[in-house]
Amino acid sequence: MSFPLYAPAEEHEMLRETVRALADEKIAPRAAAADENEEFPWEVYKDLVAADLQAVHIPEAYGGAGADALATVIVIEEVARACASSSLIPAVNKLGTVPLLLSASEDLKQRYLRPVAAGEAMFSYALSEPEAGSDAAAMKTRAERDGDHYVLNGTKMWITNAGVSEYYTVMAVTHPSAGARGISAFVVEKDDEGVSFGPKEKKLGIKGSPTRQVILENVRIPESRMIGEPGTGFKTALATLDHTRITIAAQALGIAQGALDHAIGYVKERKQFGKRIADFQGLQFMVADMAMKLEAARQLTYAAAAKSELAMNGTPVKDLTFFSSAAKCAASDAAMEITTDAVQLLGGYGYTRDFPVERMMRDAKITQIYEGTNQIQRMVMARQLLK
Repeated sequence: MSFPLYAPAEEHEMLRETVRALADEKIAPRAAAADENEEFPWEVYKDLVAADLQAVHIPEAYGGAGADALATVIVIEEVARACASSSLIPAVNKLGTVPLLLSASEDLKQRYLRPVAAGEAMFSYALSEPEAGSDAAAMKTRAERDGDHYVLNGTKMWITNAGVSEYYTVMAVTHPSAGARGISAFVVEKDDEGVSFGPKEKKLGIKGSPTRQVILENVRIPESRMIGEPGTGFKTALATLDHTRITIAAQALGIAQGALDHAIGYVKERKQFGKRIADFQGLQFMVADMAMKLEAARQLTYAAAAKSELAMNGTPVKDLTFFSSAAKCAASDAAMEITTDAVQLLGGYGYTRDFPVERMMRDAKITQIYEGTNQIQRMVMARQLLK
């Protein structure tokens, strides 16, 4: 599908209307309970699957909708506007499967992408470890060859949707002396013998999405489940993040849009000193700044998505890494500022759980941290500019 570089095409806007209607009707009413109960929103998952929105990025060749990167951003953005936890369903399905799309054998793609496209399974991504966060290449998880199998041992940490996903892209060291070039990628199944999960992390936000350790104890898998060639796993991991940091930007945009919408609705209704608080210039300037920051981040994110789509289709895009880091960083910083201001605009009500903006403020924080902290994003951008 061709589309103008920075502007959504008509079909993108139609998709937005479809997702927004679903989100307003089915997802938003369940968001507070998912947060309060810290439970994965299975009913939302079923609704997304029924609408074929749980993994729109998967190509038609594997039973998917074949949506481009901008369409995927719009889906995540509109779901996140209602519920950030629920937006991790399409976002993490993309994160887990992009390594296969980039590097896996045709057999592996057919075997593992089809169930995700059909809504029969979710796919998580296991890169981080307790001692390997920002320094992901320092991972300790090992995969030792044993005939035509590999035996995996180690612990992965901060794994989104761990325990609810059937499949995991796992990075492990196959050649310890080779550094980053000694890391390979594998598909691990939830039901593989030796796979277990740590307790759910108790988190500030995105509480409806479980975050757990994935523990690998003598997990024996066939060599056919290696993604790409031995030693290419870390390269695949970094290439994946060039595409999926844009989905975090999308999530941040959605959270910020939800908060801005609630704040605008509130200031137009609330009266003090005999008039609507929307009539006070100080608050008007706050709302204007919120919308300006959001729209700037959105344009940057859509531009990054356009570049991601070109790259996925085989066109070399030399500034994709810069754009994806810039979009993720700008959108998440904007989301944190906008949600904080939304709480302020609602005053005492903003600080209560009777209104969703305090949840949005808590949810926004993680977008500055995961898939590379914003400090790391600034290092990545600077490296691109100065190399």
